[in-house]
Amino acid sequence: MKKKILIVDDSALMRRVLCDIINSDDRFEVADIAKDGAEGFKFLVSRKYDAVVLDVYMPKMTGLDMLRELQKSNVHANVLMASTTTGEGARETIEALELGAIDFIKKPENVANARNDDFKLRFLELLNTVALARPVHFTASQINLKKPAAFTSRYDVNFHNRPGDITKGLQTASESGSRSSQASPGGAGSQVKAIPPRSGRKIVAIASSTGGPKALQVVIPKLPKNLKAPVLLVQHMPKGFTKSLAERLSSLGEIPVTEAVDGELIREGHVYIAQGGLHMNAEPTGANMLMIRYSDEPAREGVKPCANYMFESLANSKYDEIVCVVLTGMGCDGTAGILNLKKKKNVRVIAQNEDTCIVYGMPRSIVQSGATNEVVPLEDVAEQIIKNVGVY
Repeated sequence: MKKKILIVDDSALMRRVLCDIINSDDRFEVADIAKDGAEGFKFLVSRKYDAVVLDVYMPKMTGLDMLRELQKSNVHANVLMASTTTGEGARETIEALELGAIDFIKKPENVANARNDDFKLRFLELLNTVALARPVHFTASQINLKKPAAFTSRYDVNFHNRPGDITKGLQTASESGSRSSQASPGGAGSQVKAIPPRSGRKIVAIASSTGGPKALQVVIPKLPKNLKAPVLLVQHMPKGFTKSLAERLSSLGEIPVTEAVDGELIREGHVYIAQGGLHMNAEPTGANMLMIRYSDEPAREGVKPCANYMFESLANSKYDEIVCVVLTGMGCDGTAGILNLKKKKNVRVIAQNEDTCIVYGMPRSIVQSGATNEVVPLEDVAEQIIKNVGVY
């Protein structure tokens, strides 16, 4: 059976182009089309779709506003955002991922570019990943039964559901964090106090992809600024978006997070995010330190940046242990790099467990390789990092 897709976009021409691309693939069919978020919301509260392609900028109700309404009404949808690379567009894309969108694709500069094979292949690949991803649910605590009336008055749409009808039959998010909070009451602060001193120099290297930006908001803000290790991070994103992701993550916690700059020295208590569109490497210096270096080789594992390059570049470092972390994402990026790294260095591997992954691809690959030391829920990843590297 073909996967049913909803398109929400205010451009009639773009809607036509996206319809043609989607319907050209035997896996999909466009089930409905909406010209703005208000119309798209009405479709989503009354019908089921395998995936939604959602524009950001639209009249009456933007894509972000629609995601907020879905959240307030406890409706789930697997959303692929169609985003721009302007500064504001990149920030709004990161916000869309926070609000529940699973992934995004960079919108072509013009309709002609949308018809080229590169865009079509990338779009269909992402659409299939989003359609197959674990459904995104919003927590019951976010339901406010007065919101539908407010929605109606603000956006002038016909909302017929009685209070509670939208959520009937839908599952709410699992209480996956309860075990974590019971095991380590007090959050990240008490975890840090309970950590015994650790010997040897350590560095943390994280790989994440689909579902990663939201997962990173669970992990990175829990890391303390006195973490006794630097953190290198590869999140699969195109050029123009990683700086906004770094700024957002930095604003949520105490540990500084920046988009890594070519030539800068790597220091403890700092997170360095690989720049989109380039491969990030860690190059040893004469002072037993590491320097960020970018390379422009072709995509590897179909992605750029590729975490395999980052892991493998640590083989010649002077660190006594590399703590490798693999989070949610499609494909198998990270596995080859970690296995190659283990041939030369002392490596400890932490993988996100299946139940908390949006897409259990990259973690599954490293688990099946037999290289993992710990497979834990997302909520426990930061705690495991801290336990392995320690604090000052």
